[in-house]
Amino acid sequence: MTALGFGAPLVLWALLLLPVLWWLMRSTPPRPRDITFAPTRLLMTLAKREETPSRTPWWLMALRLTLAALVIIALAQPVLRPEAAPAAGDGPALILVDNTFGSAADWTERTEVAGRLIDEAEAANRAIILAGTADAAAPLNRRSPGEARDLLRSLEPQPWHAARAAFARRLTEVEAGSAAWLSDGLGSADDGDFWAALDGATDGPVRLFLPQSGEVIGITDVAPSADGMRVTLTADADPGSLPRTIRAVDSKGFVLAEGTASFSPGQTSAVADLALPTELRNDAMRVTVAGERNAAAVRLLDERFRRRTVGLIAGTSLEQEQPLLSPLHYLRAALGPSADLREPTARDLPTAISELIDAGTSVIVLADVGTLLPGTQDALARWINAGGVLLRFAGPRTSDGTDDLFPVPLRSGARTLGGTLSWSDPQPLTDFSGNGPFRGLAVPNDVTVTRQLLAEPSIALTERTWATLADGTPFVTGRNVGAGWIVFFHVTADTSWSTLPLSGTFVEMLRSVVELSTAGPESASEDGPTLPPYRVLDGSGRLIAPGPNVQPVSGEVTPGPRTPPGLYGADGAFRAVNLLEEGQTLASLNPDAFAGATVSRYTTEGPTELKGPLMTLAAALFVLDALAILLLMGSFRRRIVASIAVAMLALVAAPRADAQTPGEVNVDFAMRASLQTRLAYVSTGNADVDRISEAGLVGLSQALTARTAVEPAEPMAVNIETDELAFFPLIYWPVTPGSARPSDAAIARVDAYMKNGGTILFDTRDQSGSFSGQSASPSTMALRRILDGLDIPPLEPVPEDHVLTKTFYLLDGFPGRWTGSPLWVEASTVSPSQDHPARAGDGVSPIIITANDLAGAWAVNAQGGFLLPTSPADPYQREMAYRAGVNIAIYTMTGNYKADQVHIPALLERLGQ
Repeated sequence: MTALGFGAPLVLWALLLLPVLWWLMRSTPPRPRDITFAPTRLLMTLAKREETPSRTPWWLMALRLTLAALVIIALAQPVLRPEAAPAAGDGPALILVDNTFGSAADWTERTEVAGRLIDEAEAANRAIILAGTADAAAPLNRRSPGEARDLLRSLEPQPWHAARAAFARRLTEVEAGSAAWLSDGLGSADDGDFWAALDGATDGPVRLFLPQSGEVIGITDVAPSADGMRVTLTADADPGSLPRTIRAVDSKGFVLAEGTASFSPGQTSAVADLALPTELRNDAMRVTVAGERNAAAVRLLDERFRRRTVGLIAGTSLEQEQPLLSPLHYLRAALGPSADLREPTARDLPTAISELIDAGTSVIVLADVGTLLPGTQDALARWINAGGVLLRFAGPRTSDGTDDLFPVPLRSGARTLGGTLSWSDPQPLTDFSGNGPFRGLAVPNDVTVTRQLLAEPSIALTERTWATLADGTPFVTGRNVGAGWIVFFHVTADTSWSTLPLSGTFVEMLRSVVELSTAGPESASEDGPTLPPYRVLDGSGRLIAPGPNVQPVSGEVTPGPRTPPGLYGADGAFRAVNLLEEGQTLASLNPDAFAGATVSRYTTEGPTELKGPLMTLAAALFVLDALAILLLMGSFRRRIVASIAVAMLALVAAPRADAQTPGEVNVDFAMRASLQTRLAYVSTGNADVDRISEAGLVGLSQALTARTAVEPAEPMAVNIETDELAFFPLIYWPVTPGSARPSDAAIARVDAYMKNGGTILFDTRDQSGSFSGQSASPSTMALRRILDGLDIPPLEPVPEDHVLTKTFYLLDGFPGRWTGSPLWVEASTVSPSQDHPARAGDGVSPIIITANDLAGAWAVNAQGGFLLPTSPADPYQREMAYRAGVNIAIYTMTGNYKADQVHIPALLERLGQ
């Protein structure tokens, strides 16, 4: 793409006339003489004298030639950054947009480029085929430019890869006059087929838009480590040596740990180590890359990641005599890297087991522990039913007698293989059952068993056998009891009965058993339980409420429209589905592989016509030329002209006295805002909207003064870009369809305000029922632009037990001028309780969203009359709108005190309970 183009390039030939103009302007007539008028007869006596013209000053000639050149260039209609000419042909313009996670960081740029392509097609009187490649079933229908713009506004980045294979099959049925592919810059195995189909669907060359490589960074693995966790990053190309900040965050958004990762030159992977104690590590819910806005840069964690606490108990005293040969030595070596090991301090077995149970141990390992006392068996049975895992190993003590806490009944005495008096040879391990936790593990060929404890034949033996020897006898058995498991290895934990402890398979088998401590009975099956969606990621990596099309998951999950990355299950017991699999890498598109493509880069700046600025400059030079003529003719004194020039320069150079940079503090504003409690509203620049916002907050302030102990002063308007926000407990932000996204600095200030206790009430004023769907109103789209870049917590409609419904008035709705739209607040992580009529939380929601036009219902004039009617015109609805405003204001000022235990009797009495 050239940097400069001309709409009428033939006009530039007029520049060849500049030498002629120079020849004509090189001289000027002499200055006229002032002669006193005399009678006509005296004029006849005047002598005629020839005057030689004087030369024009060089600077004046240069000024005039520059003026002429500017006019000629302006008439040639210059355009900065002109778009490439549309491809020839009469067919529709095909525009495919990769609305995937790779486009989330600069989605605004993509939509602006797509909008310019739609404008081109409209200028050429063409239909448009527009589709987002994240949806494999997106219709490839012809649309009018208006319909295409509406569809473009509804597209959003999705947290999965583009469905290029599906589009490669569907594009064979499309015939287009031109084609453009707005790619996310990420490569896949289906790129060749997709490109061939796209190139074959159009007569002309395909315009391929590419981002800068190395801008998409994701997390491909988070693994526990001895000191915390190890995070592995991947990038689509070399992202540079700038260190990346990695954060571990809990379910409430608090940062638990931070670390940095740096990519080596030419490398696309990096590793970061985060130091985190076990107690905090188990609270981590997600790991993020700071500054990255895409779903791949977020790694969700579930119970499978949490480091388990394993208690170790040995039934033999050999631990004291030969510690390096004892069963616990091998167990420590195998489990130490992946679990927190605890050994009881008590010497007697019942007390030791009680100590581990009381400490919240996830797994208890009993190495060669025979019969347990009945009381100890009862305590262990209750613990297993609650989700614990009891792992037992055979040994001499177990051979002498067993209790009921074994997966299968056992025979007395151990079976010896390969001994002097034995007819059998040592048996190898040959098979892992498909219904156990060891499925998928490679069967080791270096493990042999010389002694084992045999199980009594039974109907359930086959189902409970997880590993077998070559002769078909069970090697490991397991049984589900309630929410927990009982697992038994029919050999010892040391090398006296088998070589298993010397094999790496021993480590993997123990880890698989430890992971059972988080699972239910279905976890050992192939498909696993069916889990409903709890929270899902959007394309930018934010956790949001699942949409109506999200389905429950079971077994292996591939992220897509029906099963996006997110958390599935229930609060406190969920499964994490991540975008990138463990070890998966990202790759960038190679433009050289797309023969015949016209490659362009994304840019937020479209074509800029220069005719206007050039003509303005020419007019300014014309004024200077006129002043120069007057100066040369002596009409102005030089001193007067110099004074005028100096004054003009001073006006241009002097800074505006009323301008305030974002870093400056307006003292008057700060004093007004801080000396009295005030509500605030965001100044939108729309006079009508700002007038209603101010009048609405005036009405709400009057209601607060009349009904509560709060006496707010007159509300104030705030400029998001320059004003300090920390003075106000509540800021009302009306969203208009044309609202532009604030600057990054303003977004950072708004984010800091919300995280430090402030609350912003966003009101789209359009009676929209949802702001997270694919089809949204213009005001909702504007709200999305504003929220883009803010660290917004998960949101939910106000539940009936939320503190906001009981802060001052008892409410079941929050109407404004309109009714029907829910009020959205931060989703609570606290489960509702029947004993508490108000759900407790950790603080005030930093964001509240409505579409009911609250300020319109509150707005009053100077005489106290209402400015706008409600719909329907119902006085009760307006009263409820005022009550909703009072509750919101009191909620932002006092927090969740209504959820305290002291208020429960009064609330129950008012609720009639």
